Amino acid sequence: MRLDKYLKVSRIIKRRTVANEACDAGRVFVNGKAARASYEVKEGDILEISLGAHPLRAKIRTINEYAKKDEAGLMYEILS
Repeated sequence: MRLDKYLKVSRIIKRRTVANEACDAGRVFVNGKAARASYEVKEGDILEISLGAHPLRAKIRTINEYAKKDEAGLMYEILS
């Protein structure tokens, strides 16, 4: 699944266009490297997102095409 779509489906970022813009601005890293919106995420990847004052580090647990609000938080694990 594309990185921008994963960020939207997992509800880490509210809209896919915002996720796309964050990737283009170099604010999203996967496994320590700046990632483009088209990057194909895999289970076990480490995401680092620096939006606002609080950077987010998360590990991808599962990849689902669709997720309900209750299930979205189970798609990733917050590391710090």
